Amino acid sequence: MKTPTGLQPLIDDGIVDSVVRRLKSGKEASVYIVDCAGELRCAKVYKDAQQRGFHRLAQYQEGRRTRNSRDARSTARRGRHGRSVQEAEWKNAEVEALYRLVRAGVRVPAPYLVHEGVLLMELVRDAHGDPAPRLNDVAFTAEQARAWHAFMITQVVRMLCAGLIHGDLSGFNVLLDANGPVIIDLPQAVDAAGNNNACAMLERDVNNLRDTFGQAAPELLETQYAREIWGIYENGTLKPETATTGRFAEDLAAPDVAAVLDQIEAEREAALERERRRRDADQA
Repeated sequence: MKTPTGLQPLIDDGIVDSVVRRLKSGKEASVYIVDCAGELRCAKVYKDAQQRGFHRLAQYQEGRRTRNSRDARSTARRGRHGRSVQEAEWKNAEVEALYRLVRAGVRVPAPYLVHEGVLLMELVRDAHGDPAPRLNDVAFTAEQARAWHAFMITQVVRMLCAGLIHGDLSGFNVLLDANGPVIIDLPQAVDAAGNNNACAMLERDVNNLRDTFGQAAPELLETQYAREIWGIYENGTLKPETATTGRFAEDLAAPDVAAVLDQIEAEREAALERERRRRDADQA
Protein backbone atom coordinates (compact mmCIF):
# COMPACT_ATOMS: atom_id res chain seq x y z
CA MET A 1 0.00 0.00 0.00
CA LYS A 2 1.02 3.64 -0.37
CA THR A 3 3.00 4.82 2.64
CA PRO A 4 0.98 7.24 4.81
CA THR A 5 2.70 10.58 5.28
CA GLY A 6 2.96 10.11 9.04
CA LEU A 7 4.90 6.85 8.65
CA GLN A 8 7.40 8.05 6.06
CA PRO A 9 9.95 9.26 8.68
CA LEU A 10 10.02 5.76 10.26
CA ILE A 11 10.74 4.20 6.86
CA ASP A 12 13.35 6.84 6.03
CA ASP A 13 15.13 6.13 9.34
CA GLY A 14 15.03 2.36 8.89
CA ILE A 15 12.70 1.71 11.83
CA VAL A 16 9.91 0.34 9.63
CA ASP A 17 10.60 -1.70 6.49
CA SER A 18 7.13 -1.52 4.97
CA VAL A 19 3.48 -0.77 5.70
CA VAL A 20 1.33 -3.89 5.41
CA ARG A 21 -2.13 -2.39 5.76
CA ARG A 22 -4.28 -0.06 7.80
CA LEU A 23 -5.77 -1.84 10.80
CA LYS A 24 -8.25 0.82 11.88
CA SER A 25 -8.99 4.51 11.80
CA GLY A 26 -10.50 6.08 14.88
CA LYS A 27 -11.46 9.47 16.24
CA GLU A 28 -7.95 10.35 17.42
CA ALA A 29 -5.60 8.19 15.34
CA SER A 30 -5.07 5.71 12.53
CA VAL A 31 -3.37 2.39 13.28
CA TYR A 32 -1.31 0.48 10.72
CA ILE A 33 0.29 -2.97 10.66
CA VAL A 34 3.94 -2.52 9.77
CA ASP A 35 6.86 -4.85 9.10
CA CYS A 36 9.92 -4.25 11.29
CA ALA A 37 12.76 -6.59 10.27
CA GLY A 38 10.31 -9.43 9.67
CA GLU A 39 8.21 -8.80 12.79
CA LEU A 40 4.71 -7.37 12.48
CA ARG A 41 3.94 -4.47 14.79
CA CYS A 42 1.40 -1.67 15.11
CA ALA A 43 2.15 1.95 14.27
CA LYS A 44 -0.28 4.51 15.69
CA VAL A 45 -0.36 7.81 13.83
CA TYR A 46 -2.17 10.49 15.81
CA LYS A 47 -4.43 12.96 14.06
CA ASP A 48 -3.95 16.69 14.49
CA ALA A 49 -6.30 18.54 16.82
CA GLN A 50 -8.37 20.00 13.97
CA GLN A 51 -8.94 16.51 12.55
CA ARG A 52 -9.62 14.78 15.84
CA GLY A 53 -13.19 14.08 16.90
CA PHE A 54 -12.41 13.67 20.59
CA HIS A 55 -14.32 16.25 22.63
CA ARG A 56 -13.81 17.71 26.11
CA LEU A 57 -10.01 17.49 25.84
CA ALA A 58 -9.46 19.86 28.78
CA GLN A 59 -11.63 17.66 30.99
CA TYR A 60 -9.30 14.72 30.42
CA GLN A 61 -6.05 16.68 30.67
CA GLU A 62 -6.89 18.26 34.02
CA GLY A 63 -4.28 17.27 36.58
CA ARG A 64 -1.57 16.35 34.08
CA ARG A 65 1.74 18.01 34.81
CA THR A 66 3.22 20.30 32.20
CA ARG A 67 6.96 19.75 31.85
CA ASN A 68 8.10 23.31 32.62
CA SER A 69 6.71 26.61 33.84
CA ARG A 70 6.96 28.35 30.45
CA ASP A 71 4.87 25.61 28.83
CA ALA A 72 2.36 25.79 31.69
CA ARG A 73 1.96 29.56 31.24
CA SER A 74 1.61 29.20 27.48
CA THR A 75 -1.02 26.49 27.86
CA ALA A 76 -3.00 28.65 30.28
CA ARG A 77 -2.94 31.57 27.82
CA ARG A 78 -4.09 29.26 24.99
CA GLY A 79 -1.68 30.84 22.50
CA ARG A 80 -0.01 29.14 19.56
CA HIS A 81 2.81 27.72 21.67
CA GLY A 82 0.33 26.64 24.33
CA ARG A 83 -1.75 24.75 21.79
CA SER A 84 1.40 23.11 20.47
CA VAL A 85 2.39 22.03 24.00
CA GLN A 86 -1.09 20.70 24.68
CA GLU A 87 -1.05 18.73 21.42
CA ALA A 88 2.35 17.19 22.21
CA GLU A 89 1.21 16.24 25.70
CA TRP A 90 -1.91 14.59 24.28
CA LYS A 91 0.24 12.42 22.00
CA ASN A 92 2.78 11.61 24.74
CA ALA A 93 0.09 10.69 27.29
CA GLU A 94 -0.60 7.27 25.79
CA VAL A 95 3.08 6.38 25.63
CA GLU A 96 3.63 7.33 29.27
CA ALA A 97 0.45 5.50 30.31
CA LEU A 98 1.48 2.31 28.49
CA TYR A 99 4.90 2.19 30.12
CA ARG A 100 3.40 2.87 33.54
CA LEU A 101 0.72 0.21 33.13
CA VAL A 102 3.14 -2.42 31.84
CA ARG A 103 5.16 -1.88 35.03
CA ALA A 104 1.95 -2.22 37.06
CA GLY A 105 1.08 -5.56 35.47
CA VAL A 106 -1.89 -4.31 33.44
CA ARG A 107 -2.55 -6.11 30.14
CA VAL A 108 -1.88 -3.48 27.50
CA PRO A 109 0.07 -3.64 24.21
CA ALA A 110 3.81 -3.48 24.84
CA PRO A 111 5.20 -0.12 23.65
CA TYR A 112 8.48 -0.19 21.70
CA LEU A 113 9.26 3.43 20.87
CA VAL A 114 7.93 6.79 19.76
CA HIS A 115 9.39 8.41 16.67
CA GLU A 116 8.27 11.66 15.06
CA GLY A 117 5.05 11.50 17.05
CA VAL A 118 4.22 7.91 15.95
CA LEU A 119 3.80 5.18 18.57
CA LEU A 120 5.26 1.80 17.62
CA MET A 121 3.84 -1.03 19.73
CA GLU A 122 2.95 -4.69 19.92
CA LEU A 123 0.44 -6.15 17.49
CA VAL A 124 -2.12 -7.93 19.68
CA ARG A 125 -3.06 -11.26 18.08
CA ASP A 126 -5.75 -13.89 18.53
CA ALA A 127 -5.17 -17.63 18.91
CA HIS A 128 -4.69 -17.98 15.13
CA GLY A 129 -2.06 -15.24 14.92
CA ASP A 130 -4.42 -12.75 13.29
CA PRO A 131 -5.04 -9.24 14.68
CA ALA A 132 -7.16 -9.65 17.81
CA PRO A 133 -10.83 -8.64 17.54
CA ARG A 134 -12.48 -6.01 19.69
CA LEU A 135 -14.56 -7.26 22.58
CA ASN A 136 -17.56 -5.48 21.10
CA ASP A 137 -17.33 -7.61 17.95
CA VAL A 138 -17.25 -10.97 19.74
CA ALA A 139 -20.13 -13.16 20.92
CA PHE A 140 -19.44 -14.77 24.30
CA THR A 141 -21.14 -17.09 26.74
CA ALA A 142 -22.35 -16.22 30.23
CA GLU A 143 -19.38 -18.11 31.69
CA GLN A 144 -16.93 -16.15 29.55
CA ALA A 145 -18.69 -12.90 30.43
CA ARG A 146 -18.30 -13.57 34.16
CA ALA A 147 -14.64 -14.55 33.83
CA TRP A 148 -13.68 -11.64 31.59
CA HIS A 149 -15.65 -9.14 33.66
CA ALA A 150 -13.89 -10.31 36.83
CA PHE A 151 -10.54 -10.01 35.06
CA MET A 152 -11.30 -6.51 33.77
CA ILE A 153 -12.26 -5.36 37.28
CA THR A 154 -8.82 -6.47 38.50
CA GLN A 155 -7.28 -4.48 35.63
CA VAL A 156 -9.24 -1.36 36.56
CA VAL A 157 -8.04 -1.74 40.15
CA ARG A 158 -4.42 -2.15 39.02
CA MET A 159 -4.74 0.92 36.81
CA LEU A 160 -6.14 2.99 39.66
CA CYS A 161 -3.36 1.82 41.97
CA ALA A 162 -0.95 3.06 39.28
CA GLY A 163 -2.70 6.44 39.41
CA LEU A 164 -4.62 6.17 36.15
CA ILE A 165 -8.19 5.84 34.91
CA HIS A 166 -8.75 4.88 31.27
CA GLY A 167 -11.42 7.52 30.71
CA ASP A 168 -12.97 5.94 27.61
CA LEU A 169 -13.14 2.24 28.45
CA SER A 170 -15.73 0.13 26.68
CA GLY A 171 -16.05 -2.94 24.49
CA PHE A 172 -14.54 -0.89 21.66
CA ASN A 173 -11.28 -0.36 23.58
CA VAL A 174 -10.66 -3.94 24.68
CA LEU A 175 -9.12 -6.58 22.42
CA LEU A 176 -9.36 -10.34 22.94
CA ASP A 177 -6.05 -12.09 22.32
CA ALA A 178 -5.27 -15.77 22.83
CA ASN A 179 -5.23 -15.28 26.62
CA GLY A 180 -8.12 -12.88 27.15
CA PRO A 181 -8.77 -9.12 27.31
CA VAL A 182 -6.14 -6.49 26.47
CA ILE A 183 -6.83 -2.79 27.11
CA ILE A 184 -6.04 -0.34 24.29
CA ASP A 185 -6.41 3.36 23.37
CA LEU A 186 -5.10 5.43 26.27
CA PRO A 187 -4.34 8.98 25.02
CA GLN A 188 -7.12 10.33 27.22
CA ALA A 189 -5.95 8.46 30.37
CA VAL A 190 -6.97 10.44 33.45
CA ASP A 191 -4.79 11.33 36.43
CA ALA A 192 -6.81 9.81 39.28
CA ALA A 193 -5.48 12.07 42.03
CA GLY A 194 -5.42 15.36 40.13
CA ASN A 195 -8.62 15.32 38.07
CA ASN A 196 -11.90 16.48 39.58
CA ASN A 197 -13.80 14.25 37.14
CA ALA A 198 -11.87 11.10 38.07
CA CYS A 199 -14.64 9.45 40.08
CA ALA A 200 -17.26 10.04 37.38
CA MET A 201 -14.93 8.71 34.67
CA LEU A 202 -14.08 5.60 36.67
CA GLU A 203 -17.78 4.97 37.20
CA ARG A 204 -18.49 5.38 33.49
CA ASP A 205 -15.64 3.01 32.54
CA VAL A 206 -16.72 0.32 34.99
CA ASN A 207 -20.40 0.66 34.14
CA ASN A 208 -19.60 0.36 30.43
CA LEU A 209 -17.91 -2.96 31.19
CA ARG A 210 -20.84 -4.00 33.37
CA ASP A 211 -23.32 -3.26 30.57
CA THR A 212 -21.23 -5.06 27.93
CA PHE A 213 -20.74 -8.26 29.92
CA GLY A 214 -24.21 -7.99 31.45
CA GLN A 215 -25.75 -8.75 28.08
CA ALA A 216 -24.60 -12.35 28.48
CA ALA A 217 -24.63 -12.53 32.30
CA PRO A 218 -27.55 -10.35 33.48
CA GLU A 219 -26.68 -10.67 37.17
CA LEU A 220 -23.68 -8.41 36.54
CA LEU A 221 -26.08 -5.54 35.84
CA GLU A 222 -26.88 -5.39 39.56
CA THR A 223 -23.27 -4.87 40.65
CA GLN A 224 -21.74 -1.59 41.86
CA TYR A 225 -18.02 -2.16 41.44
CA ALA A 226 -17.26 1.45 40.54
CA ARG A 227 -18.56 2.90 43.79
CA GLU A 228 -16.97 0.11 45.80
CA ILE A 229 -13.56 0.59 44.17
CA TRP A 230 -13.63 4.37 44.46
CA GLY A 231 -14.66 4.16 48.11
CA ILE A 232 -11.69 1.93 48.91
CA TYR A 233 -9.40 4.22 46.89
CA GLU A 234 -10.61 7.30 48.77
CA ASN A 235 -9.90 5.53 52.06
CA GLY A 236 -6.32 5.01 50.93
CA THR A 237 -6.48 1.22 51.25
CA LEU A 238 -6.79 0.15 47.60
CA LYS A 239 -4.05 -2.27 46.51
CA PRO A 240 -3.57 -4.26 43.29
CA GLU A 241 -4.59 -7.44 45.10
CA THR A 242 -7.65 -5.91 46.81
CA ALA A 243 -10.63 -8.26 46.49
CA THR A 244 -13.89 -6.64 45.42
CA THR A 245 -17.46 -7.90 45.64
CA GLY A 246 -19.53 -5.53 43.52
CA ARG A 247 -21.57 -4.56 46.57
CA PHE A 248 -21.68 -1.03 47.92
CA ALA A 249 -23.68 0.29 50.86
CA GLU A 250 -24.29 4.02 50.79
CA ASP A 251 -23.95 5.90 54.05
CA LEU A 252 -27.47 7.23 54.50
CA ALA A 253 -26.86 8.66 57.97
CA ALA A 254 -27.90 12.31 58.19
CA PRO A 255 -25.01 14.71 58.86
CA ASP A 256 -24.79 16.09 62.40
CA VAL A 257 -25.45 19.74 61.54
CA ALA A 258 -25.43 20.86 65.17
CA ALA A 259 -21.98 19.37 65.74
CA VAL A 260 -20.65 21.11 62.63
CA LEU A 261 -22.05 24.46 63.78
CA ASP A 262 -20.57 23.96 67.25
CA GLN A 263 -17.17 23.30 65.67
CA ILE A 264 -17.44 26.45 63.55
CA GLU A 265 -18.34 28.53 66.61
CA ALA A 266 -15.45 27.04 68.59
CA GLU A 267 -13.03 27.91 65.78
CA ARG A 268 -14.44 31.45 65.62
CA GLU A 269 -13.99 31.98 69.36
CA ALA A 270 -10.46 30.58 69.21
CA ALA A 271 -9.60 32.99 66.40
CA LEU A 272 -11.00 35.92 68.41
CA GLU A 273 -8.93 34.84 71.42
CA ARG A 274 -5.75 34.67 69.32
CA GLU A 275 -6.45 38.14 67.96
CA ARG A 276 -7.03 39.51 71.50
CA ARG A 277 -3.73 38.06 72.68
CA ARG A 278 -1.91 39.54 69.71
CA ARG A 279 -3.29 43.00 70.46
CA ASP A 280 -2.37 42.69 74.13
CA ALA A 281 1.17 41.68 73.17
CA ASP A 282 1.48 44.65 70.82
CA GLN A 283 0.37 47.07 73.57
CA ALA A 284 2.65 45.61 76.23
